[in-house]
Amino acid sequence: MIPFRKMHGLGNDFVVLDGRAAALPVTPARAAAVADRHFGIGCDQFIVLEPPQAGADVFMRIRNPDGSEAEACGNATRCIASLVADERGADRVVVRTIAGDLPVERLAGGLWRADMGPARLGWRDVPLAREVDTLHVPLALGPVADPAACSMGNPHATFFVDDLDAIAVTEIGPRLENDPIFPARANIGFAQILSPDHMRLVIWERGAGLTLACGSGACAGIVNAVRRGLTGRRATVSMPGGDLVMEWREADGHVLMTGPVATAFSGMLDLEGYAA
Repeated sequence: MIPFRKMHGLGNDFVVLDGRAAALPVTPARAAAVADRHFGIGCDQFIVLEPPQAGADVFMRIRNPDGSEAEACGNATRCIASLVADERGADRVVVRTIAGDLPVERLAGGLWRADMGPARLGWRDVPLAREVDTLHVPLALGPVADPAACSMGNPHATFFVDDLDAIAVTEIGPRLENDPIFPARANIGFAQILSPDHMRLVIWERGAGLTLACGSGACAGIVNAVRRGLTGRRATVSMPGGDLVMEWREADGHVLMTGPVATAFSGMLDLEGYAA
C-alpha cells in the first residue's frame, strides 16, 4: 500500500504519490485507472514526486487522465511546492518538470507565486504543423475562430469570445484539441475579456477534458490577451474553480502565477492492484 494525497488548486485536482525514496510501479495504464473518477480515486492529473538533480528541490512527473505525460501544470506546481516547502521549513523551492525549472515562493494569506518561465511564441515552439502567425492561427469551428497560440512548456491556443456562456466547450473542445494544426494536440482556452485587468477563462485540457482551472492555460490566456492588446500585463483570470492573479513580466518575458493550494484528503493506494 502506497500513501497518497489528493490536492487541488482551484478545483484542478491531483493524486500525488511520493517516489523520492524508491521508484513506484507507475505505468500509463495505472495512472489512467487511478485518475478514473468512477473506478479509481479520480483526478485531473496524476503526479509522482521523484528525486531532483542538482539545482532543484523536487522533480514533478505529470500524467493526464488518459495516461499521457504532460510537460507542465501550473496548479500542481503550486501544490507540490507547498508540500516540499513545508517539509523543509522554506518559503521558496524550485520544482523541476520535463519542461524546465519553476521557482515558487510562499506569500501571505496562503498564496503561492510560481514563475512559470517565459512564454514561447514561435510556431515551432507551440508546436504548429506549419508556419503561421501564432497571433492569428487560421482555425475556426462553429462560433469560435482566430485563436492566438503559444507554449508554456505545453501547447496552448486561446480563442477570445464575446459571451463565454454561449460556447459549448465540451462539444468543440475535443475537436479543436485534436485538430491537425496541433501535431502534439493542444490545450484549448476560451476567454472573455471583462476589463483590461480581468478576464473569464474556461480550458479544455489536452488529455484531461474540461477542468475547473488550468494554471498553464491562465498563463497562455494572459500572454495571448496582452499580445492582442486586450489586457494589461497584470490581470485576474477567473475560472470556474476560482481566480488566479497573472502577470506577464516585461523585463524577461516570464509569466508569474499567484493562487492558493489545498489538500482534500490523504489515504493508502494499492497501486499494483490496477492492471499495468
